[in-house]
Amino acid sequence: MGSSASALFSPLQLGRFELRNRIVMAPMTRSRAGADDEPTDMVVEYYRQRASAGLIVSEGIYPSFDGKGYCRTPGLVTGLQVKAWRKVTAAVHNEGGRIVAQIMHCGRVAHPDNKARDAETVAPSAIRARGDMYTDTKGMQPMTAPRALTRDEIPEVIAEFARATELAYDAGFDGVEAHGTSGYLLAQFLSTGSNIREDEYGGSVANRVRFPLEVIRAMAAIDGADRVGFRICPGNPFNDLSDENPEETFRLFLGELSKLGLAYCHVIRLHNVELDNIELARSVFGGPLMVNDSFKRDEAIELVDSGKVAAVSFARAYIGNPDLVRRLERSEPLARFDPGALYTPGPKGYVDYPALEG
Repeated sequence: MGSSASALFSPLQLGRFELRNRIVMAPMTRSRAGADDEPTDMVVEYYRQRASAGLIVSEGIYPSFDGKGYCRTPGLVTGLQVKAWRKVTAAVHNEGGRIVAQIMHCGRVAHPDNKARDAETVAPSAIRARGDMYTDTKGMQPMTAPRALTRDEIPEVIAEFARATELAYDAGFDGVEAHGTSGYLLAQFLSTGSNIREDEYGGSVANRVRFPLEVIRAMAAIDGADRVGFRICPGNPFNDLSDENPEETFRLFLGELSKLGLAYCHVIRLHNVELDNIELARSVFGGPLMVNDSFKRDEAIELVDSGKVAAVSFARAYIGNPDLVRRLERSEPLARFDPGALYTPGPKGYVDYPALEG
């Protein structure tokens, strides 16, 4: 354990894309999008600096104007946005890296001041998420009550995910990842606390998994399931998410997903809870597992070398360490990052962290 000869640093075939190592940069909202919610040249540099990762999962990208929740987050809706994302993917590819687009519809986790003027906040049910959200206009504000999607609107939202997948490929992304946790739309449909629908998309477990399954199937239909991953965290309470029996929900959900031949399952572990998300995923999902949340170097090496997981993703460690792969391989200390600059506009705490010399 602790050797740079570990499989963590060796290539991996993940779906259709080949990774040069098994260290993944996890998706992180950084709130640096431009005036039209496009990645700017500064965003291009941010991803370019971190392209030595085996795979980069982009920050959450909204698939429709209704799907935006936070200020200064990017989209894959307009031609301008697609053109700007091409610069990002080209920069990563020029460094020999791979990058997938995380498609994130925030659903009820939103505030109108963060959205386009005519955009709505929609969710499976008209239940407001308890909690506050930052806006550039008024500071912290309570999240607003959503409008429940009608039965006829659900296919339209599924089509938005499919269209965003098409645009992601047009923008040069190697694949896409469906964001199914953190209290956002897919998780809202899965969970009893946010989904009280009485049609075929609510009520029983089989009904609650229907919408996210249809979304992922639609994304896979664009150019194959082997370019599609998904992210989950059973039992995650973030953004006022709750489910009466997350293990039951995700056993059925993962079992159905396992039939699709997807590129990977990106599962976040939870600390200090009885539910072991990694073991749950391993017991049900037959494809490659990518795991996340505060893994240390030796722990990541042990997990990958044991064959229990295919890859490990790192989030905040990548903020202050654009050369994280090199630091982990050499067992070098990790640099600290500035927590006050996580979501602020501008280059400070974003593209100004130095790599190791020599």
